[in-house]
Amino acid sequence: METLRPRRSCLAVPGSSTKMITKAQGLPADQVFLDLEDAVAPDAKEGARANIVDALKTGDWGGKTRVVRVNDATTQWAYRDVVSVVEGAGQNLDCIMLPKVQTAEQMHWLDLTLTQIEKAMGFEIGRIGIEAQIETAQGLINVNDIAFASDRIETIIFGPADFMASINMPGLVVGGLNPDYPGDPYHYTLMQILMAARARGVQAIDGPYLQIRDADGFRAVAKRSQALGFDGKWVLHPGQIDVANEVYSPEQDDYDHAELILDAYEHYTTVEKLGAVMLGDEMIDEASRKMATVIASKGRAAGLQRTSKFEPPAKG
Repeated sequence: METLRPRRSCLAVPGSSTKMITKAQGLPADQVFLDLEDAVAPDAKEGARANIVDALKTGDWGGKTRVVRVNDATTQWAYRDVVSVVEGAGQNLDCIMLPKVQTAEQMHWLDLTLTQIEKAMGFEIGRIGIEAQIETAQGLINVNDIAFASDRIETIIFGPADFMASINMPGLVVGGLNPDYPGDPYHYTLMQILMAARARGVQAIDGPYLQIRDADGFRAVAKRSQALGFDGKWVLHPGQIDVANEVYSPEQDDYDHAELILDAYEHYTTVEKLGAVMLGDEMIDEASRKMATVIASKGRAAGLQRTSKFEPPAKG
C-alpha cells in the first residue's frame, strides 16, 4: 500500500493553546491535528476555532499533514466547527477528523457538508480528506460501513479512552494492558479496525497512550499495533514522537531486503520471463512481491535510503 501522507506520529494539539500550536509546527511529527473536541472546554470552542484558522493560514507546517478534529456529529458544535474551519482555512487544511463515529450516515453528513462548502468557496471539490475515529461499541460494529461511506476517508483511528467507557472496560490506564487479563484486551478491536481500513485501502492509526512520561510503555504498546500492520499512532507529548516514527518505520535491513526482492522480481519476470525464482537462498514469487511492496512503501515514506543494490547474476 502506498502511503501518500505518512502518519507514523499523529500529534494532538489543543486548539485553544496558541503556544502549543506554534510549538507543534517545529516538531518532527508526520501529522498535527488541532483539537476542538475533548481538549477544549465548551466555552472556549469559539475562540479555539479562530486560533486554528489563523494558525493554518499563517503557520509554517513544514509539509506535515494538517488536520482539525471537530466535535462529534451529535453535538451542537459540530456543524459550526466544520463551517468555520473549512470556510476560514480550507485551502490550508488536509483533513477533518470526526470523532466518535457511530454510523455511515455521519460520514455522509460530513462529506456532503464539505462538498457544499467547497462549492460555495470555490475550493477544489473532494480535496479535503476525512479521518474517522472509532470510539464506541456501535462504531466498531459499523466500522466496515463507515470505512466505505465516503471517498474522502483517509484513515480509520482507534480511540481507546471513550471505547473503554463505551464497553464498561475496567481500568484507568488508557492504552495499556490489564494485568488481570491474559492477553491484549484491544486485539479484537484493533483487528476489526485494521481489516476495515485495509479493505477500504486507507491507513489504520492506533490511539493514544496517556502515560506520557513512560517512553518504554509507549514503545511496547506501539509495537503491538505495528506488528499487526497499523501505520502509526497518536502522540500526546513531544517525547513520544521519535519513538512512534521509529516503531512504525521498517528496520533498515528489512527495507533493503524488500527493495532487493522488488528489483529481483521485476528482472526475472520481465527480462527472463520467469515466475518463481531464487534470491540467494530465498524463493520469491508474486506473493513475495506484494509483501515486499508494503515494506518498501513504508520505508520510502519514512525517507529511508537503500544501502544495497540488486545485481543480476552473470550468465555463463
